[in-house]
Amino acid sequence: MSAKLIVTPGGEELAILPAEEYEDMRDALAHATAMADYRAGRDEGLTLEEVDALLAAPTPLAFWRAKRGLTQAALAKAARTTQPHIADLESGKHGGSLEIMARIAKALHVKIDDLALAE
Repeated sequence: MSAKLIVTPGGEELAILPAEEYEDMRDALAHATAMADYRAGRDEGLTLEEVDALLAAPTPLAFWRAKRGLTQAALAKAARTTQPHIADLESGKHGGSLEIMARIAKALHVKIDDLALAE
């Protein structure tokens, strides 16, 4: 590591390091956090087949609903919306409000981030 240590005029000690090393440290911290969440049961792991299914699904919502074994109607009832609305969200026809996506995430027992489309 090639960090340079400096002291600000106020006496605060800072480390300056190359952007690549900083990104490597952020990645390592994110990995460690994710593994701790997985080991503590706060995050659900997926099999390789499930990852393939998630990537092949039209939206993450479609994958998670199917993984949970719910019909669109059952999910709609649990999330206090309608089956056609769930169908539109699953197809990517339109996005849902933060409020409805939070209710859907809660009904599916996933984080709301798990329902977001990757850019």
